[in-house]
Amino acid sequence: MTKKTVFILMLTTLLFACQKGKDSTEIKIDKLISEMTLDEKIGQMNQLTGMGLSDDMKEQLKNGRVGSILNEVDVNIINELQRIAVEESRLHIPLIFGRDVIHGYKTIFPIPLGQAASWDPKIAETGARIAAEEATSVGIRWTFAPMVDVSRDPRWGRIAESCGEDPYLTSVFGAAMVKGFQGDKLSDSNSMAACAKHFAGYGAAEAGKDYNTTWIPDVQLRDVYLPSFKAAVDAGAATFMCSFNDINGVPSSGNKYLNRDILRDEWKFDGMLVSDWGSIDQMISHGVSANLKNAAAKAIEAGVDMDMMALAYITHLKKLVEEGVISEKIIDESVRNILRVKFRLGLFENPNVKPDSNAFYKPEAIAAAKYAAEESAVLLKNNNLLPLGSSFKTVAVVGPLADAALEQFGTWSFDAEPAHAVTPLKAITDMYGKQYKIIGEPGLVFSRDSNATGITKAVAAAKKADVVLVFAGEEAILSGEAHCRADISLPGLQNQLISELKKTGKPIVLVIMAGRPLTIEKQINESNAVLYAFHGGTMAGPALADLIFGKVIPSGKLPVTIPRMVGQIPVYYAHKMTGRPGTNFVTIDKIPIGVFQTSLGNTSFHLDAGDKPLYPFGYGLSYSTFEYSKVKLSAKTMEKNGKITAECTVKNTGKFDAKEVVQLYVRDPVASLARPVRELKGFEKILLKAGESKTIKFEIDATQLGFWHEDKTYYAEPGEFQVWISKDSQSGEAVSFKLK
Repeated sequence: MTKKTVFILMLTTLLFACQKGKDSTEIKIDKLISEMTLDEKIGQMNQLTGMGLSDDMKEQLKNGRVGSILNEVDVNIINELQRIAVEESRLHIPLIFGRDVIHGYKTIFPIPLGQAASWDPKIAETGARIAAEEATSVGIRWTFAPMVDVSRDPRWGRIAESCGEDPYLTSVFGAAMVKGFQGDKLSDSNSMAACAKHFAGYGAAEAGKDYNTTWIPDVQLRDVYLPSFKAAVDAGAATFMCSFNDINGVPSSGNKYLNRDILRDEWKFDGMLVSDWGSIDQMISHGVSANLKNAAAKAIEAGVDMDMMALAYITHLKKLVEEGVISEKIIDESVRNILRVKFRLGLFENPNVKPDSNAFYKPEAIAAAKYAAEESAVLLKNNNLLPLGSSFKTVAVVGPLADAALEQFGTWSFDAEPAHAVTPLKAITDMYGKQYKIIGEPGLVFSRDSNATGITKAVAAAKKADVVLVFAGEEAILSGEAHCRADISLPGLQNQLISELKKTGKPIVLVIMAGRPLTIEKQINESNAVLYAFHGGTMAGPALADLIFGKVIPSGKLPVTIPRMVGQIPVYYAHKMTGRPGTNFVTIDKIPIGVFQTSLGNTSFHLDAGDKPLYPFGYGLSYSTFEYSKVKLSAKTMEKNGKITAECTVKNTGKFDAKEVVQLYVRDPVASLARPVRELKGFEKILLKAGESKTIKFEIDATQLGFWHEDKTYYAEPGEFQVWISKDSQSGEAVSFKLK
């Protein structure tokens, strides 16, 4: 046997031994990559928007120059495009079809911010599962959701897509959505790849303006903006998406620290990272790339696997390899991540979809959407008016959102069908029209309407009624991507409408349907009862009807703070304590003329708003009432690696069987870095019958007490900690323990 033969045998044996311990999917990927040309590799990294069955698209598929298509929803076209990719391309690699399926495909659930108001992660999981079942029936196997950006600025249009201002609540809901979209097994034909977005810090955009810059210290980034993304990784999210913003001067699409150091190296994420639409190209506008070629180099070096609609990779990567600017090895790494997702989705085994004409609006989906809308509504005020009883005979239903099917879907509901939406006016008429006389008179045609003609008719209707239901808020177009507002009050003449209705002396129930918290203090003061319903989706009408008339008891809690006025923003519960906390407020209208400059004291507050929001995070009333006992701890001292239990007995002291969200907060009052005044660390939604009590227990360990330090380490510091079990982020009495 020659030395050459011996060497070949040894090499073969070594390769076999290496492969033997390797995952079978990885072996398949190795083989496929070894057979691919550089052009075919780059083709996998190219995502295009749908062009139907155009000759150009067909040609690109045959040549292996497209890896994914988004925004194609015709199942026959999808199947034909997939057939071309699988049967007519050289390597038969299937496509992955993507779509923004955010809070429903056909059956629309409340916007994510509304779902978070339910404080029931199962609602988010169920909504995502139904969305996946409907969307996959036409071949969509990848959704660009959940959005897990922590969002503390209601001016930002995309707060509607978020789960609010808190890292813990967002983490829990984001993980639930990932599970719902991806199902028990990603390769199942009715499962779709989730995409955690936008990585990262997008919710901190300056001025609440979309695509805007962010500047976030590393400890804040890790404490506030990254936990929800880590939770998505832990939940098994198949894909991630870069954010549009720059963070500390570096756009996310070119950010090695985020995409490689944290996402890949720290968190061991092995899925696919896709750019947002054109975000690689937009590094030119950011001022960090001179041209598209340079932007392509920055993005691939930063670890962006797939280019969504910038055409940067397909145009420039090959040349960059030939010039030695980037290595083909780095391209192989991205192609591996893309192929891995396709294998995990089962696309190589089952690339085509069997159309299902009965996939949409199933009875169980409609019931789940109604339940989600019921649980998502937050009762902010109730002067013993709700639920409406039999003493009221005639009900006036007014406001621009009372009968606006399209608007109740909210943002990112591209595939919704208004014909299937049930509006509040229709639901109240159909469900309660036999018990009450219903008068419908909108007053305003749409939320931005500045024509006062209809207000007179609405006032006339109110005068004939015993109670007035006002459905006010925002049209869907006023929130979502690129739909940011500097003035977040009710648009149009809605404020005038409510004031004129108030003058009639009739009791007013104000229902807000919106994509964000609005500054509505005056309108709340003019109303006897207020329900904040966000955009509730397909079944918003029936849900609100049953809530108003008492068949369902409100149980939602705010996932985000509601400010008194826009000038308070950013305002959120988990703020740091200042050196001079606000005390002894003297409001601007009560300052004596000519008073000495320092006579009011020198503390931290606004002269015209104080230092408190209109409603705090976690707030929400019920038709029943709840009493909380004093919190008990299992010990006064916690060992470094130990645990303690905090418990509280909650009693339903009202007349209705009702649900309550019991919330756990902690504070580290003295630390090496200033810590928030409270941080949510747990919650439980419970159902209590009238008069029933239940003891709720939360387990606390040092992991929950820790925070990130400037040396990029996470740990809890010894000392005193405070604990609350309360109904919202501002109530309750603290108890203390010490961590050794």
